[in-house]
Amino acid sequence: MALSCRSGAAMKKYLLLLAQENCEFRLPEIKSLLSLYGGHFNNLQDVHAKSPFCILHIPSEELARKLMKRTVCAKSVFELWGHGRCSEELQQSLQSYPQEKMVPYLQPNSTYKINIHTFNKTLTQKEKLVKIDALEFLPFKGRVSLQNAEHIFYLLEDYGSDPNNAPKEPLHIYFGRWIADGQRELINFYSVKKRHFIGNTSMDAGLSFIMANHARVKSNDVVFDPFVGTGGLLLSCAHFGAYVCGTDIDYNIVHGLGKASRMNQKWRGPDENIRANLRQYGLDKYYLDVLVSDASKAIWRKGPIFDAIITDPPYGIRESTRKTGTQKEIIKTELFPENHVPVQLSYDLSEIFTDLLNFAAEFLVIGGRVVYWLPVYKPEYTEEVIPRHPCLKLISNCEQMLSSHTSRLLITMEKVKEFEENDHHAQLKDGQYSSYKGHNSFREKYFSGLTKRIAREEKARNKESNSENYVSTRNRTSDPHKSD
Repeated sequence: MALSCRSGAAMKKYLLLLAQENCEFRLPEIKSLLSLYGGHFNNLQDVHAKSPFCILHIPSEELARKLMKRTVCAKSVFELWGHGRCSEELQQSLQSYPQEKMVPYLQPNSTYKINIHTFNKTLTQKEKLVKIDALEFLPFKGRVSLQNAEHIFYLLEDYGSDPNNAPKEPLHIYFGRWIADGQRELINFYSVKKRHFIGNTSMDAGLSFIMANHARVKSNDVVFDPFVGTGGLLLSCAHFGAYVCGTDIDYNIVHGLGKASRMNQKWRGPDENIRANLRQYGLDKYYLDVLVSDASKAIWRKGPIFDAIITDPPYGIRESTRKTGTQKEIIKTELFPENHVPVQLSYDLSEIFTDLLNFAAEFLVIGGRVVYWLPVYKPEYTEEVIPRHPCLKLISNCEQMLSSHTSRLLITMEKVKEFEENDHHAQLKDGQYSSYKGHNSFREKYFSGLTKRIAREEKARNKESNSENYVSTRNRTSDPHKSD
């Protein structure tokens, strides 16, 4: 696959080696990060859907290094010197690469080494040495150093997407100079298993960083999570230097009280809260505050105040969807303008998304992004179920499978228009509200599918058991010398 940047600067070719997890999120993350640094990028060509290789046409090595300081979806980036579908094509491509671009890295007083990376095939050391020796036509003049080489080169081979049916020869071959690695180590460093404060729905560290990158979070931004929970999304944003805040309707979660979610621990300790999580990683200076508040009722002063909003709303599966309100008629007087005690009511998913998009349209700065998860029931899914808003442009829509019949979509939207009061009801006017009102029954559909699957498994077990009993009975009756 290839990505190209449209700008006046001369383009150079770079090769990205992508991670083989969260494949749906990889290109949207790369595009978002590249656009963060001022480029406009197109997806030009797919090699194959699961390919880990992506060719970038970008103006400078500096931009490639900036990208790798942020991405968790890419492992490494290389200055691409040549590529082809076979060894002969690779050699022709390398021989046509400008010599003046090679010379600085091939000096007699320099050290170098060549590594081999294969996708979906394992080579022996002997096979690797044969491939390295075949590159002798390149004008290397330096000294080989396997431990501390100044310049590292890679021969990368793509053997297709089926590891059980790999071809004898690679489908694509690439050769280039290693430039930098991505931030894959952040996934382990910020692992949920290592945090002081977690909950039933704490977001996976890798997905948290992907969301922050989709939102283009950067230093000195103000980032908000209206369904903050245990604050997992705030950690990734604070890591990139953003000031973070959030709200949640659950008093115990916000204050770190009540029963713990960790195995073999009954109650939360005194240092189990969102601020403690940021302090654990030296990020507490970026913590603004987290408030007990109802996401359906905005508490903020009118006007754009947030650079990004990233959130994972409750779906009603492991966490209930709630808001404050009343089921009684409110009697207002001058002395008692709110003559009722608020109670917690059910908060329909369609309402959650309507409120979230209206909130983002009103409180995001122009160019700011809202990134959130949308659960969908796959048998009924169409693109029309994705909520829209006149102030927000849909940037990307990435699917993560939850079960055979359910998924959740990572939706990224960007504010492109100043908010006006009549935009609050624009979705209703456009008839879009009814198109995703079906999300309200997501919980029932989720458990309905689960119940059906359990029933099918139980039926299969009963059938297998009956079959075994039948065979056992036949064996006993067929031998007159056997007794019970």
